[in-house]
Amino acid sequence: GTDIRVNEFTVAPQITPIQGLPYHEWFIEFENQPKNLEEFALKIDAAMRKQNVYYDDLIVGNVLRTLVITKVSKNGFQEYMKSIGKLGGQNKLPRLSNDRKIAQFFEIKE
Repeated sequence: GTDIRVNEFTVAPQITPIQGLPYHEWFIEFENQPKNLEEFALKIDAAMRKQNVYYDDLIVGNVLRTLVITKVSKNGFQEYMKSIGKLGGQNKLPRLSNDRKIAQFFEIKE
């Protein structure tokens, strides 16, 4: 069961969700996806809280809710990099964004 493989991922803030508290949205392109996405999200969240006291404080203090995973289709990130003219090995996808530029690319597609 734990044969989950991630090809690529990036994290974007969702500061003004339609409902509920803000959260970090993880866009993940899976090679092998978990059977239960929510469970997987909670595992990542727990690991993040262990590693990052500040993040834990935000969750505990009800400033943020636990992270949300949005699945990206195969080669989705390649398409994104191509769309901004940065396809190629020397261009790295940012792991963390302060805005939703990358997120918007996937929102439009869905």
